Amino acid sequence: MEILYLLIPLALVLMIIAVGVFIWASRSGQFDDLEGPAYRILMDDDDPRIPRRRPGGDGGKDDLQD
Repeated sequence: MEILYLLIPLALVLMIIAVGVFIWASRSGQFDDLEGPAYRILMDDDDPRIPRRRPGGDGGKDDLQD
């Protein structure tokens, strides 16, 4: 029975900490866009990441394609 004098305040402190962390996370924008990253991996990205060299060029700066 005496352990309840320790466990109840400890549980209340942990609950207050958890609610505080949740409020902080929601105010800082952690839960703004939940579906965007899931769809972003499925979208086709047609833009090349590395510029390619045009065939027949001498390798200069003007030979890069965007």
